[in-house]
Amino acid sequence: MGCCSSASSAAQSSKREWKPLEDRSCTDVPWLLLFILFCIGMGFICGFSVATGAAARLVSGYDSYGNICGQKNAKLEAIPNSGMDHTHRKYVFFLDPCNLDLINRKIKSVALCVTACPRQELKTLSEVQKFAEMNGSALCSYNLKPSEYTTSSKASVLCPKLPVPASAPIPFFHRCAPVNISCYAKFAEALITFVSDNSVLHRLISGVMTSKETILGLCLLSLVLSMILMVIIRYISRVLVWIVTILVILGSLGGTGVLWWLYAKQKKSPKETVIPEQLQIAEDNLRALLIYAISATVFTVILFLIMLVMRKRVALTIALFHVAGKVFIHLPLLVFQPFWTFFALVLFWVYWIMTLLFLGTTGSAVQNDQGFVEFRVSGPLQYVWWYHVVGLIWISEFILACQQMTVAGAVVTYYFTRDKRNLPFTPILASVNRLIRYHLGTVAKGSFIITLVKIPRMILMYMHSQLKGKENACARCVLKSCICCLWCLEKCLNYLNQNAYTATAINSTNFCTSAKDAFVILVENALRVAAINTVGDFMLFLGKVLIVCSTGLAGIMLLNYQQDYTVWVLPLIIVCLFAFLVAHCFLSIYEMVVDVLFLCFAIDTKYNDGSPGREFYMDKVLMEFVENSRKAMKEAGKGGVADARELKPMASGASSA
Repeated sequence: MGCCSSASSAAQSSKREWKPLEDRSCTDVPWLLLFILFCIGMGFICGFSVATGAAARLVSGYDSYGNICGQKNAKLEAIPNSGMDHTHRKYVFFLDPCNLDLINRKIKSVALCVTACPRQELKTLSEVQKFAEMNGSALCSYNLKPSEYTTSSKASVLCPKLPVPASAPIPFFHRCAPVNISCYAKFAEALITFVSDNSVLHRLISGVMTSKETILGLCLLSLVLSMILMVIIRYISRVLVWIVTILVILGSLGGTGVLWWLYAKQKKSPKETVIPEQLQIAEDNLRALLIYAISATVFTVILFLIMLVMRKRVALTIALFHVAGKVFIHLPLLVFQPFWTFFALVLFWVYWIMTLLFLGTTGSAVQNDQGFVEFRVSGPLQYVWWYHVVGLIWISEFILACQQMTVAGAVVTYYFTRDKRNLPFTPILASVNRLIRYHLGTVAKGSFIITLVKIPRMILMYMHSQLKGKENACARCVLKSCICCLWCLEKCLNYLNQNAYTATAINSTNFCTSAKDAFVILVENALRVAAINTVGDFMLFLGKVLIVCSTGLAGIMLLNYQQDYTVWVLPLIIVCLFAFLVAHCFLSIYEMVVDVLFLCFAIDTKYNDGSPGREFYMDKVLMEFVENSRKAMKEAGKGGVADARELKPMASGASSA
């Protein structure tokens, strides 16, 4: 990739003057062309799968003989029951929908095209026959007439497994799916090995289904809370750290207290009135509440210990958040960046999944060992899904990198504009315009580097999962070590890429030059980087914890109406994971702003000294904090070596806001 070479390059970087926002030129054009060609290849894969009939097979469905439901079919050579007219049979029906192939993750059952799905459970062959006569929908094999359902000796093989569960067609995909998904719990039982009692698992699944409105409402609540927190950050950044700290303490204590109160209440409830069938459920509830309460207590204690250690650096965090808060006041559209990024990712993922499903149904008809039809791709095209997987990673990283470049460009414009009244009307849109006109190649190259690290790590993780329990201790240790090293490398490259995008937004240099310049600046300010990443990230983590705790506490209060406390676990896990994901998406924008401000400040202090002609770009609030930090450092130096050593990272990092 032609990146970065030795100390001479670093020396040249330090000598070269940075000219913020002065020159604009297209960067890494060959990489943009390569990315466009790659996207054309992705489009070719989708077009190929659609052109070979995969789209019709995916949407309309097909039976076990290769006939597409809802249309007239051509005869397939040497395959019985093929070439049938299914114009009026628009739905795919499985004779045994609960027979799942856990290895290949598909329904291992004979599929037929039928006129209608059975909306009610059919317990006997007589009911199946009556359903066929009344609805004209034959649920047994094409070779068996409805009048022979109750008399033929082959009916037990050619007809669906009894009882036939009530089913409904899946919207847009014309498959009859059981209304009660409890039969799919067997698949979950094979994946969730830590649940020894299957009845518990069935209750967990039913708990999710009965609480789906509550789960949806809590997910919406987490989104609203994240938006509110971002708005609060804009206006009360000075006191935000203290507010977040106090609310996290109250939230963790409140959640823990409520769980212990529920446990005590459940324990004191009289068991004499409980019927024997419900006694085991009551004991499971009590045990579940005890586990929840102990886990919450351990989490609260660990959180308090971490906050105790970090308390001396709260002043630095207040200064950093104050400067970042001013950025959000001047650039309000930054708050909505996660929406656009998430929307773009969802659109791409939907396209990717649809194309993957097309690939799963493309190819030529082949008769398997059971005499049924499967569609398989032969020759080099059978490996095309590897290209599709690489596209998933690269394009997803490209979209995320576009967000980073957009945020960096907007914040750089804010920082290096001396008179804030001269800012563009919408700095975010101006940054998007510069990204599209000049820097898409840089973003493509940076995202490709991350892809090169992600793919080997995913391959090693897949190998580890496949060899689990088979490899020896040495091989397991080597695999885990490689996975860990690649993960660390990916995180480091992500951080370097983000700073490289900032350098590109400032100087309009290509990716390698920007990465090299940013790396030199970061090394020269290592202590400041450590202070920001330690304190700032921790406070943002507390913000995420606040959203999760608030959503979890609301979930506990809402789910308290369900007396079966065991079923809380899946809804709460789903809600808390979603809340953390939403909070991370929003607060990661704030983290980006702080990191971009730091690099701008480091460049500002390196190439400017405040003298005429070389004035600082930073605002007055930041300069006041720098002067106060310098005074504190001098006073600490007089007070003793130990105190100076304690304040040194604060003073260094303080100036970086």
